[in-house]
Amino acid sequence: MMIDFLNAIVALSNFVLIPAIAYGSQLALGALGVTLVYGVLRFSNFAHGDTMAFGTMTVILFTWWFQSMGISIHPLPTALLALPFGIAVTALLLLGTDRVVYRFYRKQKAQPVIYLIVSLGVMFILNGLVRFIIGPGDQRFADGERFIMKARDFKAMTGLKEGLAIKTSQSITLVTAIIVVIALFWFLNRTRTGKSMRAFSDNEDLALLSGINPERVVIYTWLIVAALATIAGTLYGLDKSFKPFTYFQLLLPIFAAAIVGGLGSPLGAIAGGFVIAFSEVMITYAWKKVLTYLMPDSLDPSGLVQLIATEYKFAISFVILVIVLLFRPTGLFRGKAL
Repeated sequence: MMIDFLNAIVALSNFVLIPAIAYGSQLALGALGVTLVYGVLRFSNFAHGDTMAFGTMTVILFTWWFQSMGISIHPLPTALLALPFGIAVTALLLLGTDRVVYRFYRKQKAQPVIYLIVSLGVMFILNGLVRFIIGPGDQRFADGERFIMKARDFKAMTGLKEGLAIKTSQSITLVTAIIVVIALFWFLNRTRTGKSMRAFSDNEDLALLSGINPERVVIYTWLIVAALATIAGTLYGLDKSFKPFTYFQLLLPIFAAAIVGGLGSPLGAIAGGFVIAFSEVMITYAWKKVLTYLMPDSLDPSGLVQLIATEYKFAISFVILVIVLLFRPTGLFRGKAL
């Protein structure tokens, strides 16, 4: 009985817990970018998913270039070496977009809905640009060691029927997310610029009277958003694969994560990312294997015991989003506060 229980725990970890933690980390980083734009610049940036796609595309192009020259950091993926270059190019893109597009509406003190519509236009432009440069199909760019632990090795080590496989990309995702979140919170709470961003978010007029330069706040916000979008997109691409349309679809769970946690709250964005990720993975997982280990033979399930097919996982984000907006519109952490 204990062996069956351990096999159930391993199967649950292999197919639910570890993938959900990695996916939740990716959503959390993406939601942090949405939250920063909303908290500081006060609009919902619908171009964030395609900003992630652009940043990841840039990382892929640099990765291919490094690979062609024989440059690598084996056993880690070469994409980590290309990541700073992707962040730099994405930062230039966002700063240029702000100067050419958003700055005009900021001077006009346009309503948030105007910003939202403008960001939709930017989204379609970025989507087309990425597809034109790298194509609409799947692009795989992960190299190095694929697994830290293979299922076969785990079975041989433990003697269990179920094997535990831990991908390198999943470990990198978790470690990178922790480092990025710690660095972001340190920046917002300990540095002068971070405190200026928080003050600007809390009360723009009072911040201006205190001598805070709004344009400097805007620049630093876009720089941080570029880093978060590129890192989140690259980690997602390493863990799965890169396809421009997938990043367009990711906008829904990312916004759902930000709103569930509390739009404008960094802590809420992190919590919301894991809520959405675990909900999607657990509802779309076929529980037959786990239940077979836990239940008596007479009660073994005949079907897959899958609530919703994997193809509809993004619908789960939408349902959770609607429920939160109906019953707790401010989110788990009551948003609009950096």
